[in-house]
Amino acid sequence: MPVFTYEAIETGGSRTTGKVSARNRAAALDEVAQKGLVCVAVEEEQAGKPARTPTRTVSGRVPANAVETFSRELANLLAAGVPIARGLSILRREASNPAARNQWSSIYDDVSSGMALADAMARWPKSFPGVYVAMVRAGETGGFLDVVLMQIAEFRSRERDLKSKVRNAMAYPSILAVLAVCVVIFLMTFFIPQFSSMFSDFGAPLPKLTKAIVAVSNVLTNYGLIVLSVLAIAMLITRRAISSPAGQLTMQQATLRVPVIGNLVARFALVRFCRMLGTLLGAGVPLVASLRVAREAVGNRVLADAVGRSIDQVQKGKALARSLSANARLFPASVVEMIAVAEESGRLDIELKRLATVNEEELDRQLRTAVAMAEPVLLFVMAAIVGTIVVGMLLPVFTLQEYIR
Repeated sequence: MPVFTYEAIETGGSRTTGKVSARNRAAALDEVAQKGLVCVAVEEEQAGKPARTPTRTVSGRVPANAVETFSRELANLLAAGVPIARGLSILRREASNPAARNQWSSIYDDVSSGMALADAMARWPKSFPGVYVAMVRAGETGGFLDVVLMQIAEFRSRERDLKSKVRNAMAYPSILAVLAVCVVIFLMTFFIPQFSSMFSDFGAPLPKLTKAIVAVSNVLTNYGLIVLSVLAIAMLITRRAISSPAGQLTMQQATLRVPVIGNLVARFALVRFCRMLGTLLGAGVPLVASLRVAREAVGNRVLADAVGRSIDQVQKGKALARSLSANARLFPASVVEMIAVAEESGRLDIELKRLATVNEEELDRQLRTAVAMAEPVLLFVMAAIVGTIVVGMLLPVFTLQEYIR
């Protein structure tokens, strides 16, 4: 029996490789899927030849809008009956971005030599992530590649719009935070040293608040580079810790516990899950396979693990809505009830897309509310810090007047 080498994505988002014995490539894909993995690439080992890595990571990334345009135009060409190799040849000639032209040419060469489109895309993981590749593979296997590519283009367009809303909503609070830090640094390194030298000439005792502010100012003035270096090292260590699987899990768990931010993260994950699952089901991908791909689109390991447990229950014959009800944080009771009704009526894909749209609108309202609350809070914090510094510098003035008298 032939042996196939595969590369897949685990539940936590990390990549793994392995080997399976199967009658053909389709059976090998099924074997990998039964292990709870999302297959990215699979290749048959040739007798007498060493197996090569099914996916080799190639550097380079093209803009997201270029990938979206590529998916949409390739879907239109395939729907019009154009062979895939010819369609790829047309797209590589029309690409205006040099990086995109290079990648489309590489994909065309691989497909022309007999490689599956999903495997060719998997060579460029920065442009085509694992979820994208898994959807393309499902479309190739099921014979509806044009439908899947168009669904991917629509999905990426909605994802880009949603992320743009999040970035735009956080722009003003971020500017306020940076401004507050700059004002405090200016006061501590330029304004306060002028006063502290004046106070030292009088020789009068200073209030405790003033002493504390002057001490912080002296540290920043005399050891500013050391403080900056320590902060940079601390940030680097924290970033590396968070980038590890255990650190990511801890960070995501902590984020979900934050009252406002946790709700926004859960709502964002729900929108991505519903839209991805509805897209796959609408394209004809089986439920279990769709759930495995949609799990990777959640973007949060804690919530993705909860979806993984639901997949196990669905495989045992349990209804989707009932299996999702165990995670009330990601799937509220109202959402579970609507999914249950959609299952009974056979309109699950349509209802999931509708839920994604409705919850996206609700997420937009929650973001606007959170930003509206964050602005006065940041202004209050900024005013409190600056006010404390000013009061701390004015207190000795009254003390000095009494000392002079």
